[in-house]
Amino acid sequence: MNKSDVIIVGGGAAGLFSAVMLARNGVKCLVLEQNKILGKKLLITGKGRCNVTNNCDTQTVMKNIPRNPRFMYSPLSQFAPEDTMRFFEELGVKLKTERGNRVFPESDKSQSIVNALVDEAKRLGVRFAKERVTEIKEQNGRISQVVTDKTSYLAEYVILATGGKSYPSTGSKGDGYTFSQKLGHTVTELKGSLVPLVTEESEACEMMGLSLKNVTLALIDNQKNKKLYSEMGEMLFTHFGVSGPLVLSASAHIDKVEKGRYTLSIDLKPALSEKQLDERILRDFSEEKNRDFANSLGRLLPSTMIPIIVSRSKIPPDLKVNSITREQRLSLVSLIKNYTLTVRDFRPIDEAIITSGGVSIKEISPKTMESKLVEGLYFAGEIIDVDAYTGGFNLQIAFSTAYAAASAITEKLMYQ
Repeated sequence: MNKSDVIIVGGGAAGLFSAVMLARNGVKCLVLEQNKILGKKLLITGKGRCNVTNNCDTQTVMKNIPRNPRFMYSPLSQFAPEDTMRFFEELGVKLKTERGNRVFPESDKSQSIVNALVDEAKRLGVRFAKERVTEIKEQNGRISQVVTDKTSYLAEYVILATGGKSYPSTGSKGDGYTFSQKLGHTVTELKGSLVPLVTEESEACEMMGLSLKNVTLALIDNQKNKKLYSEMGEMLFTHFGVSGPLVLSASAHIDKVEKGRYTLSIDLKPALSEKQLDERILRDFSEEKNRDFANSLGRLLPSTMIPIIVSRSKIPPDLKVNSITREQRLSLVSLIKNYTLTVRDFRPIDEAIITSGGVSIKEISPKTMESKLVEGLYFAGEIIDVDAYTGGFNLQIAFSTAYAAASAITEKLMYQ
């Protein structure tokens, strides 16, 4: 039967990173990955550009982790965003910081990040095997064996870095949760986070394909009469509702969808105050006084959106603009500054960027990432019940937890 010091299940961000950290300390490790391509999910992050971390301090990272942030205090203290940036730059990957302190490779290609990890792992002698793990066994409360679709391995230390359930086409099918449960761990409710949203209104479908840039999206909790999120950026209308960066970020603030509870408020002209927008509309109207209202908004709004706004405004579409009252005009201004949609549901977890939920943090040591139930079992990355907003924070969680696990295993092997 084959044997390795450490077996890492999963060749994604957390798995590759932990392999490099272990190998740098002289630990022999084997990465088991069922995909032909290593880092498959990493390749599609950040629209293929890979938002590798956020150029901020540890406290800011924790503020961007809505679920179990305190658990991340120790791993982030061990390996912070500045360490991630230094790590990749030392491997020859030049980085750049963009809006919101998001960090990307200068190449704008996620392949640069994947290549850096894989090349460094191979240089250090990390072994890779394209095998699907089918079972992880323990004996007397300690990890003993990893079984794959091809063979079995004796194992003293195992890092589960299998990812979540989002993007199953990348291999994240939730196997890690099954292994964890069979070993006695609790897996909290799994749902999509950073996921598109289904809306009640059919208007979104009518505007399908329309992308809005430089708009402000706010998420309102009507039950608490509270604004949960607000940011300027891009969004997209789809056949089911809305998607795009702003929507994905907003979705992470929704705990549980209840009928009528959450409203999305879109400011279509955030650069203009209501007074400035009213003056702008007055100018447009004065230039073509005899034009029908339905044909007067071409300079102000995307053509696909005009019929929707006209309908919502309750102003007759064939009314001449010189007949529109001040009250009607101010109502139009208010509508453009606060176009609302009602959230009905999340899209399926398959379409989510990350999985919310996972192996309970109560059963994992925050300092070492080791299981409190099974000796020699460690967790890293998305499989843990911790997730964050967009901006590079989720990859930072993967790197920090992987570093903590690798460091703890190294220390144990040194003193064996």
